Amino acid sequence: MKKEFTPKLFSLLKQGISKETLTKDILSGLIVGIVALPLAIAFAIASGVSPEKGIITAIIAGIIISTFGGSRVQIGGPTGAFIVIVYGVIQLHGIDGLIIATFLAGFLMIGMGLLRLGNLLKFIPYSLIVGFTSGIALIIFSSQINDFFGLQIAKVPADFIDKWIMYFENFSHINWYAVSIAIGTILITIYFQKLVKKIPGSIVAILLSTIVVNVFNIPVDTIESNFGEIPNHFDLPHIPNVNFDTIQALIQPAFAIAILGSIESLLSAVVSDSMIGGKHRSNMELIAMGGANIVSALFGGIPATGAIARTATNVKNGGRTPIAGIVHSLVLLAIMLLFAPYAKLIPLSCLAGILVVIAYHMSEIGQFKSILKGNRMDIIILLTTFFLTVIFDLVIAIEIGMVLASFMFMKRMSESVHIQNITAETKDEENLFDEELIDVPKNVLLYEINGPLFFGAARQFQETVTNTHLQPKVIILRMRYVPLIDATGYQSVKEIVKTFKARGIKVIISGINEDLKKDFKKNDMFSILEKEYVVKDIKKALKKVSEME
Repeated sequence: MKKEFTPKLFSLLKQGISKETLTKDILSGLIVGIVALPLAIAFAIASGVSPEKGIITAIIAGIIISTFGGSRVQIGGPTGAFIVIVYGVIQLHGIDGLIIATFLAGFLMIGMGLLRLGNLLKFIPYSLIVGFTSGIALIIFSSQINDFFGLQIAKVPADFIDKWIMYFENFSHINWYAVSIAIGTILITIYFQKLVKKIPGSIVAILLSTIVVNVFNIPVDTIESNFGEIPNHFDLPHIPNVNFDTIQALIQPAFAIAILGSIESLLSAVVSDSMIGGKHRSNMELIAMGGANIVSALFGGIPATGAIARTATNVKNGGRTPIAGIVHSLVLLAIMLLFAPYAKLIPLSCLAGILVVIAYHMSEIGQFKSILKGNRMDIIILLTTFFLTVIFDLVIAIEIGMVLASFMFMKRMSESVHIQNITAETKDEENLFDEELIDVPKNVLLYEINGPLFFGAARQFQETVTNTHLQPKVIILRMRYVPLIDATGYQSVKEIVKTFKARGIKVIISGINEDLKKDFKKNDMFSILEKEYVVKDIKKALKKVSEME
């Protein structure tokens, strides 16, 4: 219990950090800090606040999340997921309203951590997460059309449909210089890192476009033309006037910030765990996130969470302790103090190009298509959450999505009860009493899954199977009593197969029913698992094992 609420950095310092690890962390922190700069500015502008708010958030929240969080490698800061909520709060309640909402969300996150709700957030259905993530990606893309095409619309409507009506009315005013810069930024961001892995393409695009625009006086909007100077200092902590009516008006967006931030942070921690073979402390992570958002809000920052892309960049560049995250924030602080006057020269069309790339990566197009081929209930959750996010509001989307998921879960549970009459006539089928007859060879692990593999059980199933300390040659997953698998379950099975493949271990799936076999095709299972390794029963699975020897 004590360890659960101990920051990861404190545990690592107690164990001792080698000089070699420390050097790698510092170098990784330098790279991630440079990567984070354009993202922090772009997320702030897209959210409807001034550019320095994003940098301030990345500095303050980044240090707190790394120092007090439950992950070894998590990088904290503003992310694209919050753009929709922040923009909406700013439109309705102004910057003070955003500060209060972020402040409240911080306390909600701390409460969730203290109540040990970190593990429960893993049970949110994958189809719901993909639905609102894809919706957010489409909204981010839509929000960048004005700057991407240089339309110079003074006030873009917040509503999705109204926004596109206004775009179509103004497409006659396209600035082709802005379009060229935006397309060039996309190409450089995507392809430059394939040539030089250590230097992010987004930074190269910003430097090139800023130099070209200012040397040749190209007529495009810049940060300076729209926002003025970027301050190179912090404002004093500030708490707006708060009363019960204000809290009542902002509790819904605060709840959405807390839930969304918690989900994204823990997803990022899970992804990074699989990359480094670690294990994060989810409740400590939530407490650190809450504290980071409270302090960030006091200094006028925007909501922050664990950033999956920046965390992955940290891992790939050798970061293995929270020191890398602290260095990343210090690098941003140094850039803000020394180079803020130059950042104002960045063209907005360049930032729009960077955000379009981010929106594409956020869109989860592959997963979206995969779920559309699967179970009808997952499709309903996916599309409902997606369209509610885009057309109405992310808060409503999350609330209705969770309610829908709960109803779908209850329906599935009622449909998953199967009664089978075992008699002498069923001797050719597998029955409950044949376990003693199974002779499992050495170097083979057999797991039997009994019951529906749905979003509530999928994570536990994945952790149980992948956390084995043994190194078998073959793992058999016996699924004769699995009546259904939902999108989250399929995702877990895919992750298990990929994890063991990377370790050189074969995976055989035994005993799935005909309906699941059809679903295997729909969910692209055979793209990562050969058809010959999906067999009818345990005897055929053991025969397949003997053929491998």
